[in-house]
Amino acid sequence: MSHLSPLLIELGTEELPVKALPGLSQAFFDGIVEGLRKRGVELDLGDARPLSTPRRLAVLLPGVGTEQPEQHSEVLGPYLNIALDADGQPTKALQGFAAKAGIDWSALEKTRDAKGERFVHRAVKPGARTAELLPEVLREAIAAMPIPKPMRWGDHAWGFARPVHWLVLLHGPDIIDAELFGLKADRMTRGHRFHHDKTVWLTQPQDYVESLRSAFVLVDPQERRERIAAQVQAAAAEAGGSARITEDNLGQVVNLVEWPSAVLCSFERAFLAVPQEALIETMEINQKFFPVLDDGGRLTEKFIGIANIESKDVAEVAKGYERVIRPRFADAKFFFDEDLKQGLESMGDGLKTVTYQAKLGSVADKVARVVALADAIAPQVGADPVLARRAAQLAKNDLQSRMVNEFPELQGIAGRHYALTGGESPEVALAIDESYQPRFGGDDIALSPLGKVLAIAERLDTLAGGFAAGLKPTGNKDPFALRRNALGLARTVIESGFELDLRALLAQANTALAPRNVQADVAELYDFIIERLRGYYADKGVPASQFNAVAELKPASLYDFDRRIDAIGTFAALPEAPALAAANKRIGNILRKADIDIPGQIDPSLLREEAERALAEAVAAAIDDTGASLQQKDYVSVLERLARLRPQVDAFFDQVMVNDEDPAVRANRLALLKRLSERFDAVASLAQL
Repeated sequence: MSHLSPLLIELGTEELPVKALPGLSQAFFDGIVEGLRKRGVELDLGDARPLSTPRRLAVLLPGVGTEQPEQHSEVLGPYLNIALDADGQPTKALQGFAAKAGIDWSALEKTRDAKGERFVHRAVKPGARTAELLPEVLREAIAAMPIPKPMRWGDHAWGFARPVHWLVLLHGPDIIDAELFGLKADRMTRGHRFHHDKTVWLTQPQDYVESLRSAFVLVDPQERRERIAAQVQAAAAEAGGSARITEDNLGQVVNLVEWPSAVLCSFERAFLAVPQEALIETMEINQKFFPVLDDGGRLTEKFIGIANIESKDVAEVAKGYERVIRPRFADAKFFFDEDLKQGLESMGDGLKTVTYQAKLGSVADKVARVVALADAIAPQVGADPVLARRAAQLAKNDLQSRMVNEFPELQGIAGRHYALTGGESPEVALAIDESYQPRFGGDDIALSPLGKVLAIAERLDTLAGGFAAGLKPTGNKDPFALRRNALGLARTVIESGFELDLRALLAQANTALAPRNVQADVAELYDFIIERLRGYYADKGVPASQFNAVAELKPASLYDFDRRIDAIGTFAALPEAPALAAANKRIGNILRKADIDIPGQIDPSLLREEAERALAEAVAAAIDDTGASLQQKDYVSVLERLARLRPQVDAFFDQVMVNDEDPAVRANRLALLKRLSERFDAVASLAQL
């Protein structure tokens, strides 16, 4: 009789790759659970989750059955007409099947299916003990882990993410007899490398977390995360500021330490003259430190490091951290000071000699194209064309700066600082920075009108140039990040509420490429951008059918596209929507099959039936009522008004035969349906719903 006992599996390793650790830990946990479930072992997972530190991967499950349930098997054999001869004796086919099953043919059972009666071998055997199954479960789980380049050690044939030095495998109080990576499983884990550099005896799995805590190891990454965040915030408060804690930086620090201890440090205030983004970049990306900000969100000279020990001389640890960042900060200050001497405008001279793309010319050529686009877009959205041109002229100059050469992530950010120092207007300086937004998925779009203009112009040229140069994305390859640029362009236009003719702007961007003797297909580019919106709206919960209903109309304005999406969503929630969508699809089919020229006007004298007269009057009234709303692009009002036509539409299809024997009557009824369909389709293709 199986009962549940806690299960602990721990692989002790050398320091695991920081960024890979969460994925390895989750895969190990999932593989063990899946392996046990696949074998029918009863599980109580409770609130179990992957446990890990830089030196170990662990799975701790609160309840795992001691054995499988009974194993029932059923193997189908030959049909009777094949299994027995004319005398009712077993043929070779049946004898072979019985021999394979290990029983006499007369002991076989029979079953029936659609083809007739056949022999079947049914068997029941006791379930295997979990202790016997676990070694294979463990091997399967490890084989399925995402380790692209396994490391090998010693003269062994096996490999893993890092060399493995100990193995714990306990089910209840018992050690499971297993061997892996040349290690025999036991109950001995290991404590902190410095605070408790010796083995830790585990009596039972449920002692694991607390036993390691006593040995200065927090094996639960969530607990380490919470402790680090709390310590960092407390240290920052002690310094009179607040800590900048990003998810990426915190996540990596969690996977660097087993026993975190925050250390407050400082650097020379003179370094604060450098753009704070460069200093923050150095602290977070290179050293995994946490910057301290003042109440205004500005960087202070304080920062926090996370040690993996509780030092008796914290001041010495702090000095070590401070020594590490000082040379990097000194370099950044030198680059910044030299760039200021040169000035942002003069940096642009070098862009003529930098190739943007072989078929598209230099970066200076690209800048000229973006300037023209920005100049055209600005007046359409209420921005100053003069400032737009100036910002576009300067936007790429910082690519020639020493700072950006050392810190590529500061493109635009460095330009903003240099523009302000050089006396440019704050609007121009901000736009240089914002032209790169959104920089990544989920990032905000540019906030200032000028920044939006530059962001749109920049992406229009990138997209047109990329397609013209034959760099369209294929599969996972997208060398010019055209998918990201297309979505960034669309988001900026939509979320800014800009009424811009996308095809016209793409055509202008394409025309600007004529001197390079390359051209893009504007229609293909338009479709490419629209297709990027499919995922954008799916993330907002918009069904594919509603997206398709609007996409089929190919609106010139992306903001108009967005308003139609909103309207179709409102309409779809109305009780009349399903019936009207079905009716519209039916109307479309009828009109497509029509083999006559459909009149442009309805002849009232040919309206014979009461239902068609009622529909004609209702359609005429609805068209009158929705004309102004359609002009104002108030699509919600249009569809809500058209939804009131349902009774007349239902009555028409119930009582009227469209394909009347009289050709004139038939043509008139088709004209009525066409007029109704055209008004619905003025907002979206309802047939898609």
